[in-house]
Amino acid sequence: MKRAELVMVPTPGHGHYISAIEFARRLIRADDRFSVTNLHLRSSLDPHPDKFKKSLLSDTRLRFIDLPPVDPPPFHLRQQSIEHYLVLFYESFIPHVKDAITHLISNPDSSPPLAGLVLDFFCLPMIDVAIDLGLPSYLFLTSGAGFLGLMLYLPTRHTQIGTEFEDSDPDVELPGFANPVPVRILPGAVSNKHGGYAAYVKLAQRFREVKGIIVNTFAELEPYAIQSFANDGQIPPVYTVGPVLDLGGQAHPGSDGVDHGKMIEWLDAQPESSVVFLCFGSSGSFGEAQLREMALGLERSGQRFLWALRLRGPDGKLDGPPDRSTLAEILPEGFLDRMGDRGMICGWAPQIEVLAHTSIGGFVSHCGWNSILESLWNGVPTATWPIYAEQQLNALGLVKELGLAVELRLDYRQQKGDLVTAGEIEGAVRGVMEADSMVRKKVKEMGEISKRALMDGGSSSNSLGRLIDDIIINHPH
Repeated sequence: MKRAELVMVPTPGHGHYISAIEFARRLIRADDRFSVTNLHLRSSLDPHPDKFKKSLLSDTRLRFIDLPPVDPPPFHLRQQSIEHYLVLFYESFIPHVKDAITHLISNPDSSPPLAGLVLDFFCLPMIDVAIDLGLPSYLFLTSGAGFLGLMLYLPTRHTQIGTEFEDSDPDVELPGFANPVPVRILPGAVSNKHGGYAAYVKLAQRFREVKGIIVNTFAELEPYAIQSFANDGQIPPVYTVGPVLDLGGQAHPGSDGVDHGKMIEWLDAQPESSVVFLCFGSSGSFGEAQLREMALGLERSGQRFLWALRLRGPDGKLDGPPDRSTLAEILPEGFLDRMGDRGMICGWAPQIEVLAHTSIGGFVSHCGWNSILESLWNGVPTATWPIYAEQQLNALGLVKELGLAVELRLDYRQQKGDLVTAGEIEGAVRGVMEADSMVRKKVKEMGEISKRALMDGGSSSNSLGRLIDDIIINHPH
C-alpha cells in the first residue's frame, strides 16, 4: 500500500476537537503514507475550532471539509439533557457526512484510497455510514480508560436492568476500576430520565462494532484498566496513544493579548512552585455564593494564586474577564484590597502555558481529561473539583485508584446546589501545595513517564505503530 487516507469526524467541542486534530497530526508525522481529511461539523455550541482549524491549513496532508450547517434540535432538549441533545444534533449531519465521503471515493485522483473512518464518541451513529460504504471505523476517545470501562459495561447492565441508575443503587463493579464505584461518581447522564441515559446506552452499544478504540491515555497511567481490556476477547483492540496534547497552546480566540502579558509578567515575578492555579475548563463557572467561599478559602490558605474566574451573563453564556467593580460586588468585602499582589484574577488563562510555568505549584481543576494529562505532563499536582460529564469518574480514578491527586470533592453536583465550603477549599489548597507530599512526588514521576511514552520505543509510540499496522491490514483496498 503506497498511500492511504483516513476521514476523521471530531465534534466541535473545544476539548474534543483539539485532541482529535492533534492525534491526526501525530499520525501523519509518524507515517508519511497517511493523510487525514477532517469533516468539520459547524456548530454555535463552540465556535473556537474554526480559529484552531485555520492555524493548521499549511499542512498539506491534513485537510478540512466544512459540512453544510444543520438546524439544531429544540433548545428545551438541551436543558433536559445535553448528551441527548448532542447525539440528535450530530446524527442530523449523517447525510452530509455520507455525501462528503462518497465524493472522496468517487474522485480517486484528488484523494488517496480511504482506509477508514475515525469517529468521536458522540459521532458513533455514523458507523452506519462506514458500513454502507464498506469502510472500517475506529473510535477516538478523548476521555481516559476509566470512562471506556463504564461505556463497555453499560450495554450489559442495560440488558439486565433496562433503566437509569439511581443514587440508592449499590456501588458498581466497572471494568477498568480495581474498586467498586459509587453511583454518585458516574456521569449524570446515566441517571437522566429525559434522554441522557438512552443516549449513553445508544452510544455504548456501538463501541464493540468498531475495528479499534483509540484512547488518549498511556499504559503506565491506567495499567489496571488497560490490562482488563486486553484480557477481554469481546472488546476491539484498544490503542493507548496519549498523552495527546496541544503543547503549542493555541490562543483562546477571545483572549486579550494585554491581559495575557500582564499574567505572564505576574507569574514571572513569583517564586518557584509558589502559586496555586484555579481553572475549570471551557465551560466551568460558579454562582456568587460559591465564588465567595472560594475567595475565603484562598485567603485563609495563605497561598499565592492565579484564579481563572468566569461569570455567566443573563443569556447563560460565559462572559469575558470580570472588571474590578463587578468582582468587588461579588467577592467578600475588602478581599481584593487584602490580596493585593498575592493573587491575580483573570477571565481566561492559557492553561497549558500556565501549567508549564515554574511558579505554578498546584492546580485546582474540574478534572477534564485534557486538564489531567496537561497537569501530569508538567508535574503539577491537582486538587479535584469535578463539575460535569465524566469528571467525577476521572477524579475518583486519580485520587482512589492512582494516588495522583488531592481530594477536594469527588461527587460534587453543581445542578443539585452543592456548596464547597471555604474550609474545604483552604484544606485542599494547602494539601496540593505541600512541597514534599507523596502526591507531588508521584505526579512528577508520572510526568516523566508520560514523556517517555511518546518517545521511540515508548508504550504510546509502540501502540500507535500497532494501530498503523492494523489500519493497513483492515484497509478495504
